[in-house]
Amino acid sequence: MNESSLKIEITDDGSATILVTEMNEHYHSVKGALTESNHIYRDCAFMHRSNSCDGKPLRLLEIGFGTGLNAVVTAMAACAERPLHYITLEKFPLDEDMVKHLHYDESVDGELYKAIHDAEWNTPVKITPHFTLEKRKCDYLQDELPCNIDIVYFDAFAPEKQPEMWSPEAFGRLAAILNKDAVLTTYCAKGEIRRLLASLGLSVERIAGPAGGKREILRATKL
Repeated sequence: MNESSLKIEITDDGSATILVTEMNEHYHSVKGALTESNHIYRDCAFMHRSNSCDGKPLRLLEIGFGTGLNAVVTAMAACAERPLHYITLEKFPLDEDMVKHLHYDESVDGELYKAIHDAEWNTPVKITPHFTLEKRKCDYLQDELPCNIDIVYFDAFAPEKQPEMWSPEAFGRLAAILNKDAVLTTYCAKGEIRRLLASLGLSVERIAGPAGGKREILRATKL
């Protein structure tokens, strides 16, 4: 991705996002980047699934590391009762200067956020006693995916911008690596995506979106 096409913008909750000008697409909701990460991913996926884990370590796969915001809010929620191995895939990592200018250290745990971005790529790194991070620089559509996944944050660019990321073939590969009772959340509540997930053996529900943002989001559970 061309770095010159990236522009930082402030969303409605005061947190920053990035606009990819050549695609006219944002990394996060313009209604609130931090609000989106907390509600759609941390609360509706990680917290929801971990409520029944009984202290058993879970494995989470994030499609699109992006700014690292989803990772840090999740790391802040991980604890002895909710230990987590967080695997995130990113084909085009942001450069260090762009990350600094997002100023997320003013909204989240700054030291934790720095540790997440400083962590070496392509190897597991223990960020806290209860949160292990594995950033993989790879192509989600081509490279081998990790197995035994309990939670998926599906945070790719919108279907009309990157249709290949939302194809039956791509979701078929994803469904194949999910454990029983695994959950997947995404901001996209389109009927075609809901039907596609259901066709792969997942129970799909529409749930309320974040305050001030999308009216509905999707959560799918592996039966």
